[in-house]
Amino acid sequence: MPNHYQVIDETTWKRAMHCAVFRDSVEPAFCVTFEADITKFLQIVKREGLSFTLSMAYAVCRCANGIEAFRYRFVDGRIVLFDRIDTAFTWLEPETELFQVVNVPMRNGLREYVEAAGKAAREQAAYFTGPLGNDVFQCSAMPWVAYTHISHTNSGKKDNATPLFDWGKYSEKDGRIVMPVSVQAHHSFVDGIHIGRFADALQAYLDNPECV
Repeated sequence: MPNHYQVIDETTWKRAMHCAVFRDSVEPAFCVTFEADITKFLQIVKREGLSFTLSMAYAVCRCANGIEAFRYRFVDGRIVLFDRIDTAFTWLEPETELFQVVNVPMRNGLREYVEAAGKAAREQAAYFTGPLGNDVFQCSAMPWVAYTHISHTNSGKKDNATPLFDWGKYSEKDGRIVMPVSVQAHHSFVDGIHIGRFADALQAYLDNPECV
């Protein structure tokens, strides 16, 4: 069942002009990569025996849900604001080296989410189960490369406003464990200031994840 949303009245919405300008761009999405310190988070995930990939999916989606700009979408040509956004992530099948796209509702806790997401990934037989809805964040890990930039395929659909979250290979730096994290978002709804808020929120969570 899709999540609830409210339709935005563009005649009174303060971002209406900005949205219209970027919506008509040739490439309305932009991508930012930043470095995150995962030292404490990695320790806890390993201690608790949790999947790091699924734990990161929870972390980024939890933090993105807390920022209104990331919950705007286009639905049937209208601008809407979702109350909550669920998750979708890529999951590699080791034998074929092909990935699944798994859709899992958001949960209220790290362990609860990781267990539900792991179960969904194990039980999903198909690589793709159909088009994803508007009410998801798409997450993908690239643990083989400590990249400094990443780009994505472009469907050509200008009203595709689903944010994409990626993270790469982590490594040690000055005694800390750091990792590249990327965010691609539709400029009609998300500006640099919102990416900055997300980066701050994510780092705060990675430094002090809730008890699992």
